[in-house]
Amino acid sequence: MKDIKVTAKDLSVYYGTNRALNKISMDIPDKKVTAFIGPSGCGKSTFLRTLNRMNDLIEHVKVEGEVLIDEVNIYQKNIDVVNLRKKVGMIFQKSNPFAKSIYDNIAFGPKINGITAKSKLDEIVELSLKQAAIWDEVKDRLQNSALSLSGGQQQRICIARTLAVNPDIILMDEPASALDPISTVKIEELIHELKKYYTIIIVTHNMQQAARTSDITAFFYLGELVEMDRTRTIFTNPSKKQTEDYISGRFG
Repeated sequence: MKDIKVTAKDLSVYYGTNRALNKISMDIPDKKVTAFIGPSGCGKSTFLRTLNRMNDLIEHVKVEGEVLIDEVNIYQKNIDVVNLRKKVGMIFQKSNPFAKSIYDNIAFGPKINGITAKSKLDEIVELSLKQAAIWDEVKDRLQNSALSLSGGQQQRICIARTLAVNPDIILMDEPASALDPISTVKIEELIHELKKYYTIIIVTHNMQQAARTSDITAFFYLGELVEMDRTRTIFTNPSKKQTEDYISGRFG
């Protein structure tokens, strides 16, 4: 389907003998924000990491089922995982800029992908920083260390670094949970802008954030997908009592 970017089919994930996800099936739309909510340990971050095969880096992980991106199963044998992770970028909970200059942080991915002309790199760095809504704050100090920036700025540098390799999908694992309220608002405004160009999937423990930023919300509980619908529906008229109990704060 043209407007579906990601499809999971009967996806189960095991850490050793512990089953973290149980037969998850869902469709994630293109150029929308999809939020995963649920209590800690419910499987939402595990599911997020299946979408760029980050779970491959953890010992004793077994994945069953399929994940299709643009109708291609990313778990088939001949998939180039490096290319997959370029296409499916990831922003982590704790900002993790490299101990390099702001410029070199953003240029890092394009250089690895063979872009060496300084004029082209300059163009990518400027565009990526503008897209991440931080160009005006850093344009006069691109040679300064990215680690000299505030936490909120560092997180936007990490977003710019992800954008520099031209992904299709951006995964965000609680991208604002370590930030102050003002920085959080900037990240949320940025998410709203970026969905014009990218499919965004966000894990958040902050239900107000899910309600503010997402078009679709999926509620996970104990490794199961309980319910997935338009965000407005999930928050005002969920079909499952479990969802209603979680959203109203009765558990979680």
